Amino acid sequence: MTLLTLGLVLVSQVAAVAGQVLLKHGMNAVGQKPRQTGRILRGLGGGIAMLTVWFLLWMGLLQKMDLSLLFPFQGVSPALLVLAAVFFLKERADWRTWTGFGLITAGTVLVAFSRN
Repeated sequence: MTLLTLGLVLVSQVAAVAGQVLLKHGMNAVGQKPRQTGRILRGLGGGIAMLTVWFLLWMGLLQKMDLSLLFPFQGVSPALLVLAAVFFLKERADWRTWTGFGLITAGTVLVAFSRN
């Protein structure tokens, strides 16, 4: 795996996480009074845009890489999502979440660098 390919894989996963966080941000605004239409539309529109970037990158990567090497990188997404939820959405994560985060990250690294 080249450095460029690794970078594109990571960018795709960051785009997927950003899309999920933006969708959550927009949906959090739905029930608020007064209705914050701009915040809702920015969140949902941004989320859809980022998930579109993820999808297009992922399709290109599927064309170029073996699925057995590419798919384990989907494991990066939950780990990044925990970080994003903690830092951007101010959610709390307990020790079990952080333990899972470490295990997922370690497993992804092992798979990513198992082939030369």
